[in-house]
Amino acid sequence: MRAVITVVGKDAVGIIADVSNVLKRRSANIVDITQSVLQDLFAMIMLADISKLEGDFIELADELSALGKSLGLDIRVMHEDIFNSMHRI
Repeated sequence: MRAVITVVGKDAVGIIADVSNVLKRRSANIVDITQSVLQDLFAMIMLADISKLEGDFIELADELSALGKSLGLDIRVMHEDIFNSMHRI
């Protein structure tokens, strides 16, 4: 099982570290990551293995969303199955 995590907002030092720390505490492993900075805007898509997740998926999504709010970012978490269903033709 994997989760798709997106982060969008004003660039700042430590965004990837902050998101990664939440994943580490919850035993989620980063499988792939891509990020871009366009002038002062930060955008990241991360794929995380959540097969050994500590706690449930909703708790992870809520924690990352709260982190985003505290940093002035939009952080969203979607289960890979939902993501794939939304983007299937």
